[in-house]
Amino acid sequence: MSVARARLVVLGAVLVVACAAWLIPASVAAFGRDGRVVESSEAVRARHAAKRAGVPPVDLVLRVTGDGRTGRSAARAAQIVSAALPRESGVRAVWSGATREQSALRSRDGAAVLVLASLNGSVHEREKTADRLVTRARAVVPASTVQASGLSWTLERVDSRIEDDLLRAELLAAPVVFVLLLITYGSFVSALMPVLVAGVAVLCTIPLLSGMARLVHVSAFAVNAALAIGFGLAVDYTLFLLARYREELAGGLARAEALAVAVRTSGRSVAFSAAAVTVCLAAVTVVPVPLVRALALAGVTVTLLSATVALLLTPACVVLLGPLCERGDPFHRWRRTKLGQGSPFWRRTARVVTRRWAVAGGVVVVLLGMMAWPFTHARLGIMDHRVMPASSPVASAGERVRAEFAGAPEQLVTVVLSQAAPAERLAGYQQALAAVPGVTGVRVAAGAPGAGTVLAATTTVRAGSSGAADLVKAIRAVPAPGPVMVGGRAAEVEDTLAAAKRALPWALALLSVGLALLLALFTRSVVAPLKALVVAVVSLGASLGAVVAVFQDGTARRALGGFTVTGTLDVSLLLFTLAIALALSVDYEVFLLGRIREEYQRGADNRAAVVEGIARTGRLMTSAALAVAVSTSAMVTSSVSVIKMIGAGVALAALVDAVLVRGVLVPAVMAALGPANWWLPAAARRRTGLAAPQEAA
Repeated sequence: MSVARARLVVLGAVLVVACAAWLIPASVAAFGRDGRVVESSEAVRARHAAKRAGVPPVDLVLRVTGDGRTGRSAARAAQIVSAALPRESGVRAVWSGATREQSALRSRDGAAVLVLASLNGSVHEREKTADRLVTRARAVVPASTVQASGLSWTLERVDSRIEDDLLRAELLAAPVVFVLLLITYGSFVSALMPVLVAGVAVLCTIPLLSGMARLVHVSAFAVNAALAIGFGLAVDYTLFLLARYREELAGGLARAEALAVAVRTSGRSVAFSAAAVTVCLAAVTVVPVPLVRALALAGVTVTLLSATVALLLTPACVVLLGPLCERGDPFHRWRRTKLGQGSPFWRRTARVVTRRWAVAGGVVVVLLGMMAWPFTHARLGIMDHRVMPASSPVASAGERVRAEFAGAPEQLVTVVLSQAAPAERLAGYQQALAAVPGVTGVRVAAGAPGAGTVLAATTTVRAGSSGAADLVKAIRAVPAPGPVMVGGRAAEVEDTLAAAKRALPWALALLSVGLALLLALFTRSVVAPLKALVVAVVSLGASLGAVVAVFQDGTARRALGGFTVTGTLDVSLLLFTLAIALALSVDYEVFLLGRIREEYQRGADNRAAVVEGIARTGRLMTSAALAVAVSTSAMVTSSVSVIKMIGAGVALAALVDAVLVRGVLVPAVMAALGPANWWLPAAARRRTGLAAPQEAA
């Protein structure tokens, strides 16, 4: 269709892009925020129960100091602020350390007092209210210092910074990718086409996800992260189609025939690749963290749209542009080989590897194993204000609150008794809670005859730290005088991590089965899919090990612009990085196996087919990996550490997979397996209608 009605397809694409651009401003408002904790967990249920009992959650934390010029104390300044804020819309409750009952909200040296606010509305509405309240608080005590932290304020600052950083990263990546493709292709038109196709896919994804956001949770952060990945995938898909077209053209075929071959071969690989990426991302939706599901949904959408746009728009553009696709090479004087002749370097490399497969494969496995080793001590967590630079106001405010105040909201654990208990039993329960290591005090935050009771326990443990899980477990183990729920930030983090860990084996099982079946259908073999999964795991382990070494342990963090080392990795974004890295590994495997399978079908023996497949795709794989690496490594320029992690992790995965894995490890393993690579039981061939490669038409 895209070839026969090329003008109609291009015109339709222009109209769709125009509509998408018009809808984008309204689409952005539909995306949610947060989604970092499991909403069905005990800790979240405890939060809702405490709110019903009159103890609302803290959304905004203001650290207020005195005024040395007028002699106004910190307590008096906090009184002024806490009196002004309840008059603002969107405010549920305000309380401060200016009263004796809230003495834990006064700093240990008395120089600062906390003002806490609970807000109404959705996460996005609370963020906007928090922004307005901070401005108001600073206006009523202009001579005092008012520093803001808290969940809503932190989310607003982090999400705003992420949106700005990702937009800048995409604008930086696009021209660099264009220059890279110009060097690879030797044509301005061919180099520009993948960038334009990627732009179309990315623009059209936003309103599509906006419509989905009205049915399921889709966060703005997930959309921005997925679009950066989708740009690289769209470039890859277009790159593979154009490269095969140019290769067949250089081999002597007419333009129409060359395009038909490209669509039939590389087009099939694009379709299977998109399906493989979809399987990888869809599998992680079993993890019940809203942000993980939002990331997966956004990733699936942009992947399928990228493949669809590439398969429809690329052939149509080739038909309309004709000879322009090969003209305008500024580097023709320095080229040693033409596109379509295969890479002499990769042909020599493949011959050496397939002859010395044990040595070559062993060296790469050892190297990848060393890279993967740090992953053995990976620790999961949830992002907080420390993802921002230590010098940023929100990060410095959060750290000062934690260091100066015994009643820092982040370190409070709420214990909700759903039934009123006798005074003696309640007092004994309080004493037992206070005796738990890490608990510094327990007070009654709310309670009434005939109703439940809410206890607030102050602790010395930071949410997500190594002692947080033990503390939450110990508090829950204390015998209670009735049904009890334990909440607080530490409990929310630990419940979320526990839920993610329980769901992870199911996600991996679904992913493995889905990929194995998909690759079996693509390769018409039983052995090749299993080999692909094993190699992908080895490649993935190396990439994730490097992520742990840099972002958890802090190795070479200065080379990436510096960031705060928290000792943990955000569970949602690590799972997203894992899924994308595995998807890229399978993506390149699909294209490589597809080409090797073609050569094997033509009558070449296994080793010759591997060598020729590597030679024909080696330079293309490297270029495609560089395109993905450039588009994602631009994310490293972000000042938010979790965005740096996604960018660096995916870029490294693409390069390691294209060079070490596809260039050395895969040909070594395939040489070792020989014809067994393509084995499929005869009964399976008869039952499914699949033929072995050498028998295929």
